[in-house]
Amino acid sequence: MIRLLLALFLASAAHAAAAEGPVLLIDVQGTINPGSADFIRTSIEEAGRRHAQALVIRLNTPGGLLTSTREIVQHFSESAVPVVIWVAPGGASATSAGAIISVAAHLSAMAPGTNIGAAHPVGPGGQE
Repeated sequence: MIRLLLALFLASAAHAAAAEGPVLLIDVQGTINPGSADFIRTSIEEAGRRHAQALVIRLNTPGGLLTSTREIVQHFSESAVPVVIWVAPGGASATSAGAIISVAAHLSAMAPGTNIGAAHPVGPGGQE
């Protein structure tokens, strides 16, 4: 079993070393809205054009619109480039829509002193 795990680790490391594309980083801060969804969509497209290894989204949001959140989740599911959510810097949060977006990414990570949670979708008129 240990040999199998070691072989898988070495194969993964060799694959990562062979990758040559960049890792792109963008910031999404504040309320999730149609502008946020469009920015993420165009960033995913740019990452694809540049053959990026990953798109890292540094996220700090109190939440936002359900429609925009659904669009972002759809963009993640259609992305050929892995999308990584990084809740940062310390003191940042991914609440409500931010929590849903974090869970939808290919990988999520959090800086020390950040928080995630209270994921209750809200419609455009404030309805639940």
